[in-house]
Amino acid sequence: MATACPTPQSNASIDATYSAGASEWFALQVRTRWERTTAELLRGKGYETFLPTYKMRRRSSGQFKEVEAPLFSSYIFCSFDVHKRLPILVTPGVMAVVSCGKIPVPVDPSEIDAIQAIVRSGIAAQPCPYLEIGQRVRIEDEALQGIEGILVRFKGCHRVVLSVSLLRRSVVLEIDRWRVNPIDFRQQSGVELLSPCSLQ
Repeated sequence: MATACPTPQSNASIDATYSAGASEWFALQVRTRWERTTAELLRGKGYETFLPTYKMRRRSSGQFKEVEAPLFSSYIFCSFDVHKRLPILVTPGVMAVVSCGKIPVPVDPSEIDAIQAIVRSGIAAQPCPYLEIGQRVRIEDEALQGIEGILVRFKGCHRVVLSVSLLRRSVVLEIDRWRVNPIDFRQQSGVELLSPCSLQ
């Protein structure tokens, strides 16, 4: 079973957060290249799924083609009642529910909302290594208003990194610097961060 313990909690405290019949978003680890098929199978069973994708160029038959690929390779998101998860687990392609020990852990709702907002906005996004510590900013843009992330500079472009802590995965999107306001300023080794003056 896929394991991720983002915060130290006892099994009792995690289990106590669930209420009977309540659906929450969970991350499912699936077989490689089965993301789309598994999501369709779950939707066929009546479950709400979320498979965020991005466009990438892939070489095929000597030519580059633009294709859609999962933002979180080998993972999809699904909303369900954790007490009735057996139909999820027996779905072809599903390997496990991301859990802490043996207790499934729901994805932070604010992180799901942020990724969904990115997909709706149409802003270019792509996978990137997970970043936990860095300079946090809040996006001030109509489509992504209030979303927080880590601001980095890469090859002269300003980018915001949004993370899903449960999966320890991140998504990076390009954005104009005037669309973000700083929350705090901390330095992270190995990441070039914008200084406060550069945001003015």
